[in-house]
Amino acid sequence: MTDATAPKRSLPEKPVLEGLEAKWGSVWAEEGVYAFRRPATRAEVFSIDTPPPTVSGSLHVGHVFSYTHTDTVARYQRMRGKQVFYPMGWDDNGLPTERRVQNFYGVRCDPSLPYDPDFQPPAKPDPKRQVPISRRNFVELCLELTAVDEQAFEDLWRQLGLSVDWDTLYSTISGESQTVAQRAFLHNHARGEAYLSYAPTLWDVTFQTAVAQAELEAREYPGAYHRVAFHRPDGEKVYIETTRPELLVSVCALIAHPDDERYQPLFGTTVTSPIFGVEVPVLAHPAAEMDKGAGIAMCCTFGDLTDVQWWRELNLPTRTVIGRDGRLQAETPEWIVNAEAYAPLAGKTTFSAREATVAALRESGDLDGDPKATTRMANFFEKGDKPLEIVATRQWYIHNGGRDDDLKARLLARGNELAWTPEHMRYRYENWVGGLNGDWLISRQRFFGVPFPVWYPLDADGEPDYDHPIMADEASLPVDPMTETPAGYRDDQRDVPGGFMADPDVMDTWATSSLTPHIACGWGRDDELFGLTFPMDMAPQAHDIIRTWLFSRIVRANFENDSLPWARATVSGFVMDPDRKKMSKSKGNVVVPTDILDRFGSDAVRWRAAMARPGMDSPFDETQMKVGRRLAMKILNAGKFVLSLAEAPGTLDQVTDPVDRAMLTALADVVRSATAAFDEFEYTGALEAAEGFFWAFCDDYLELVKERAYGGEPAAQASAQAALAIGLGVQLRLFAPFLPFVTEEVWRWTNDSSVHLASWPTADELGAGGDAELLADVAQALIAIRGAKSNAKVSMKAEVARAVFTGPAAVVERLRGIEADLRAVGRIVGEVVWTTAEEPLSVEVVLAETV
Repeated sequence: MTDATAPKRSLPEKPVLEGLEAKWGSVWAEEGVYAFRRPATRAEVFSIDTPPPTVSGSLHVGHVFSYTHTDTVARYQRMRGKQVFYPMGWDDNGLPTERRVQNFYGVRCDPSLPYDPDFQPPAKPDPKRQVPISRRNFVELCLELTAVDEQAFEDLWRQLGLSVDWDTLYSTISGESQTVAQRAFLHNHARGEAYLSYAPTLWDVTFQTAVAQAELEAREYPGAYHRVAFHRPDGEKVYIETTRPELLVSVCALIAHPDDERYQPLFGTTVTSPIFGVEVPVLAHPAAEMDKGAGIAMCCTFGDLTDVQWWRELNLPTRTVIGRDGRLQAETPEWIVNAEAYAPLAGKTTFSAREATVAALRESGDLDGDPKATTRMANFFEKGDKPLEIVATRQWYIHNGGRDDDLKARLLARGNELAWTPEHMRYRYENWVGGLNGDWLISRQRFFGVPFPVWYPLDADGEPDYDHPIMADEASLPVDPMTETPAGYRDDQRDVPGGFMADPDVMDTWATSSLTPHIACGWGRDDELFGLTFPMDMAPQAHDIIRTWLFSRIVRANFENDSLPWARATVSGFVMDPDRKKMSKSKGNVVVPTDILDRFGSDAVRWRAAMARPGMDSPFDETQMKVGRRLAMKILNAGKFVLSLAEAPGTLDQVTDPVDRAMLTALADVVRSATAAFDEFEYTGALEAAEGFFWAFCDDYLELVKERAYGGEPAAQASAQAALAIGLGVQLRLFAPFLPFVTEEVWRWTNDSSVHLASWPTADELGAGGDAELLADVAQALIAIRGAKSNAKVSMKAEVARAVFTGPAAVVERLRGIEADLRAVGRIVGEVVWTTAEEPLSVEVVLAETV
């Protein structure tokens, strides 16, 4: 603590928790307590790849818990002497922001419209009748609204007490972030890791954009099995069962398992599709399921990912009819024999086309019986509400091991290099990487995102030459190819034959977020900072984005730096509602963070958060916040009591009494336990060790020695006062990572600098030689004395005329050494008798009033 000669400060008459967040938040900002100061070497730094929250969303109590977990580690590392690089970022580009802007302002983006410098959004926005505006106007509204959202997020994080350095704040749409994302993409392309491909693509018809494998969400979807007849040349029928009869128009083969004896005679033959009269082969493939439906399926381009596999591996023709808008093409496909059969389907949605196809099958007699209702698993975009279609589109990809076994092996090896908290989360990573079957699709057909720094030359007919893209020069980054002109061209050559066109797409938000270590650490912008902070030490996140954010960052660092982006991944669980259901706005079970922070105080909420162990889902019960608030209040009151006893904090050589030394020795064990837990990133274990001791310190030790501390014999009094002050100082530092506001309040009563810049306690500073078992003996003795008075239904202050302590010889011997303290705390005014026995310690008392 402070120098022994420091004068005692004035203590508050009645300590209160209210207002501590604003009070100390302001002081921390003014003093720069959490500022990152560049040291001489990387070894002196602890750097954190803080998850940038999506500011277009809303924070819930789960965010509060997981960000608190990270903050406890950051504060611990700072107290261990590290310069903590703890940046905050905002993930402010991408589809969630676009959706929020559309609904908030009542607008939608139409890239064909010109920019209107005087545009004002509707005074009364109507999300159902959105006003079309230019891309540039739309982006301006996105930037405007995210600025408002970001301030609200920052206010909440400050109230929670996150010890981030706000001078390191970044956003994923800023010019610096765009430069990093575009530079990394150019490097990926130059090395052959990024490529453009026209291929089957998972497509969300609502948002009109491609979707990556990592963004899929399998959901149950109602449907029906239709038993449909194909025709063999001899007139025999071959029945298939399908939930998507509207795709009959695009069938290119029937597929069965090679071991299925029912269909082995058909392999190598052809059948004709009903209605449309298209001749298709019957082929064998091991991905066909013999026990599903009829055991033989139609391969359509494309109904699902299995169709894509069959199409690719069996070299089948492409017969795509569903467009990006989710409708069947208007013109009759050239492969259809009975062209008139397509007319009722042309331009229809898949739902309407399904009804029309089923009606035609009934009329032709090729539908066997009525459709049978079923529930199937369908792929959805995680943010979408309609099943995905598969359409052929041109997209940018980055290799991720889905089609490269050597790269997959390297990425699996990276997972083994990485330290995991908890360890079992490693298997989620391995399962994801092992199951990849395609590369990472990084382009999106949206508007508010990082543009690809690419143009394409146009030939004499105005057709783009995709095989020879024009890549931007690194020195020009960031660039927007929609408004900037590539080297060697004039702007009037844009979109004209012989000129150029801009790549119209933007990068997926994960393509930028996968570079958060590079963005935060100053890659390409600040070489000194990058050398001090990268690879980072810690990557905290929730377990549901191991497959997206964690994996994608490993992919990018593996390519760019031939390393991991950090040394350890720490994974938080979800906060569930009391029924153990995941919180979500749609379920109406979300707890608003500001509500619990305002009612219970940030320290109480942080305490509850820290009780949720790494990786474990935790049910939310707000009554638990009351426990945390009680702890915070007890720290205030205990701190005031201890600091009211002495002008100076005392020194170890003043601690001479056996029980005082025992307390410090037991506290040294707590320090060792808490330190070991934090070193393993097990913050809950550190909190449990500190809290368990603190309650014993208050309920037992403090009660035992307070009479002596008030006015005992000088040496005994000095021993108690010094031990109390030393013990309080150590415990304030143990609690500081968890309850930063109340510990700062008490610490500053006698200190000029912040507890959060104080050193983490060590066992050595508590001395040695005390008998920690004595403290446990005291607890037993006090329980016995209090129990005897409770049974007699008298006040704890009732005097005792005679007390008989009976127990094991070692226990009795230890307690006899502190008889004076036991007399004081137990109000024992008469005879004390000590007897030994093999049984656990017991105390018989005779109350003075009964004598």
